[in-house]
Amino acid sequence: MSNREELQFEEIYNRYAARIHLFLLKLCGDESAAEELTQETFFQAFSALHRYRGECSMFTWLAAIGKNVFFNYLRKSKRELLNLDLCVLDLAAPPEEEPGYRISREVEIARVRQAIRDLPKKYYDVLVLRVYARLPYAEIGAKLGISENSAKVLYFRAKNHIREVLLDE
Repeated sequence: MSNREELQFEEIYNRYAARIHLFLLKLCGDESAAEELTQETFFQAFSALHRYRGECSMFTWLAAIGKNVFFNYLRKSKRELLNLDLCVLDLAAPPEEEPGYRISREVEIARVRQAIRDLPKKYYDVLVLRVYARLPYAEIGAKLGISENSAKVLYFRAKNHIREVLLDE
């Protein structure tokens, strides 16, 4: 790789590293793991930069690499998917709450995580890109090869599917 390409990649890293780190932190919920996953994401991006064609934004491309790095991490470590709680539930019980509050919240979170893991792949992918990468529907559509409207519909259906599963329990 030439000096010019290295400088170009350094600019990419400086511009997107914080957002990719935040995205990965929300997926794994562990600061040190997120840092490691961020570094691995940029290492893989560096190796594959010649394959980036500009069909989606640079952030979308990096987030897709990051998502794959995260899933590989999960497979290797066999850890449960953390913090896939749709940014709705919070494990921290307020001090004034009764002792059983934390346990009931943990049970709720486990139910939400299971419902998310059981989503059909097309719903799951849209949900992860929308909630954690905070991508606009247009970018989600471009990344997944669907229309912006389809991305909106799939996101809405994913949330409804989760809601129905939780209500049925």
